[in-house]
Amino acid sequence: MALDEALMRWARERGEAVFRVYAWSRPTLSLGRNQTARGRYDTERAARAGIDIVRRPTGGRAVLHHREVTYSVAAPADALGPLGESYRHINRLLLDGLRRLGVDAREAAPSGTAPRPGVAPCFETPVAGEITVAGRKLVGSAQVRDDGALLQHGSILVDDDQALASTLLVRPAEPPPPPATLSSALGRAPAPGEVARALFDALGPAAPLAFDAALDAAVHAARARYADPAWTWRR
Repeated sequence: MALDEALMRWARERGEAVFRVYAWSRPTLSLGRNQTARGRYDTERAARAGIDIVRRPTGGRAVLHHREVTYSVAAPADALGPLGESYRHINRLLLDGLRRLGVDAREAAPSGTAPRPGVAPCFETPVAGEITVAGRKLVGSAQVRDDGALLQHGSILVDDDQALASTLLVRPAEPPPPPATLSSALGRAPAPGEVARALFDALGPAAPLAFDAALDAAVHAARARYADPAWTWRR
């Protein structure tokens, strides 16, 4: 999360967009920026299960990062247009990459208003414009904009273990309907590197990001926030 925040600063200061694809070293539940979570999750139960908890700088609802691939886009806000236009622009890239993998992914049709950022899992129900397979949500995305830059996070499910997020609640909820996964769509579980290559191929010619002292310093400065329980449980 600290690196993604630092990349948002990079985009603001240098006028460049950065597309990142990564996996997580430990199972981690990420909370949306504005999600009410304090007192609703059993942190001891999460620790016994080996699951870390962090709060994202972006919005949306809780996502379990384990059997999935995460992407982030940091860019000058005016590079991708207004909020809706930027979502569509990024979705086109994701759809192209997923189809290169052999996944018949599509955007969900309008079906109502977006859900509020409560404790319901992110993949419970797709809303208009989200990426689905056979009507079930495959990619969960959320965006934040600040001072001329945007950061969008998204999770692409390889296998379905999102129901584990519901078991971490103080009052465990019924498991959500099963989401779409790359495994179910392809009949196999692609490695994160394979997913990343397909997405980068869809992106087209691009220069690899060169880390420098300024970016390292920005990551270091941001890291303290995401390690601070006052941020994780701020609401």
